[in-house]
Amino acid sequence: MTVIDSSRDRPSDRTALIEESILPTRASQRPIGVLGYAWIWVGIAVIIATYSLGATGIQGGFPLWTVILTIFAANLAIGAFMILTADIGTEHGLSFAVYLRAPFGIHGTHLPAVSRGVVAAMWFGIQTYLGALALNGIGEYFLGFSNWFLWYLAFGAVQVANTMLGIKSVERLASLAAPAIIAISVWMYFSLEGLAQTKGLNIWTFRAEGQMSLLVLFIANMGFWSTMAIDIPNLTRFVRTETRQRGFLARNRNIFLAQLVALPATQAMIAGIGAVSFIATGNWNPVEVIQADAQGLVLVVLLALVVLAQWSTNNSANLIPAALTFINLAPRSINYKTGVALAGIVGTLCFPWEILGNLFVFLGYYGAFLSAIGGIMVADYYVIRGRKVNVPELFNPQGQYRYAGGFNIAGLLAWIIAGGLAAWWSEYAFVIGFPAGFVAYLVLMKTLVLPRHPQAELAASDGDAFLAASVGKDWVHVGGGAFARVDCSAVQGASGREDL
Repeated sequence: MTVIDSSRDRPSDRTALIEESILPTRASQRPIGVLGYAWIWVGIAVIIATYSLGATGIQGGFPLWTVILTIFAANLAIGAFMILTADIGTEHGLSFAVYLRAPFGIHGTHLPAVSRGVVAAMWFGIQTYLGALALNGIGEYFLGFSNWFLWYLAFGAVQVANTMLGIKSVERLASLAAPAIIAISVWMYFSLEGLAQTKGLNIWTFRAEGQMSLLVLFIANMGFWSTMAIDIPNLTRFVRTETRQRGFLARNRNIFLAQLVALPATQAMIAGIGAVSFIATGNWNPVEVIQADAQGLVLVVLLALVVLAQWSTNNSANLIPAALTFINLAPRSINYKTGVALAGIVGTLCFPWEILGNLFVFLGYYGAFLSAIGGIMVADYYVIRGRKVNVPELFNPQGQYRYAGGFNIAGLLAWIIAGGLAAWWSEYAFVIGFPAGFVAYLVLMKTLVLPRHPQAELAASDGDAFLAASVGKDWVHVGGGAFARVDCSAVQGASGREDL
């Protein structure tokens, strides 16, 4: 066992960067299997806003099959990108915000991380609002009572409480929600197709008069999940990992089904139903369509399934990422439960019901800056460090990732430059922001930063010393800022320390 004291320089700051929920996860602390992770992604992909993407494609003048294939291709592309950033979680067990201490600095991480956290909180608010509309429909049916904001508060509180229970609770909910999501989708498709036929419309040959660019539709759909593409380590750090696997494919095999099948197939299916809904009714919103076309128990069941779909997405895609970024901001003051509660509050204060009316503008601008972060992460992890990370120093206030006063100028400048360029051409945000961030970071890091701030993992003669799962090792915090590098097979004792 090797123990590294990452707090040696300032004992008073030993816990300034450490909180239990953002410490590296051990291989034995990763309970989610390949099917569990795939179910989570089915649940994540089915959010009501997805229906609007398909409807937008139809309004843009494309036939249904073109819309579905474009959305499938866009999500396959973003799913492939997610696999790259996912390795940060499977290899090192690191959360998104903690890893950003490497390319941005221990203080600089807060700027990009909190921006992602706020976006996640906003999405929590959007999803909760749409779920509240469905709950309000159920309340009107049974009670004759209508007040969506009260339902919003109640639904938000239940989701926050559920997420506080941890990752296993999230996985269990996803396994229930995914079949329900598929059921509602089947009902909507056949009901809407039949409705279109009564109006003399063929959903597969229908063409609107819009003139949207197919590339814009493709990129907008990539931007839709740019948030999860960069902070996917928050989830993959809990996915069961094959240790002592040098090969990238072998080590990450439990995430492929979710990223390359569950995400693109589910997203394309749901967006397609949104498109069919627009053709048949002129309305993409399933809550409003269900209330107009369903009655009695069918109405109640379908609205309940809508609520469940929003719930399963919010847990894993919004509340957990937002909570972890808020924890990273102030580990001494914010624990996991407090972070989840804070995410719920921030999401509500963003007035999400206003954002929903300008969804594509919202997607374009936040996708611009988040895509730049993605380019920086990939450049740092694969090109600069070759997947090797000096994990104990990520938690050392005076360590190598302090750079200049806690800020890495290469990461921050690259983010501003690439994000600004992508925002200027927001319709093409992801395809501009990612490569621009990638190139700018490499140039700035090699010319401005590395000559002044040496990185131990780059100079080490034994590169395996800075790898984890692929060489059968875990990083374990043993207290006081010190970390032990232990074998993955070491058993955790009742005291919380490892029986080596």
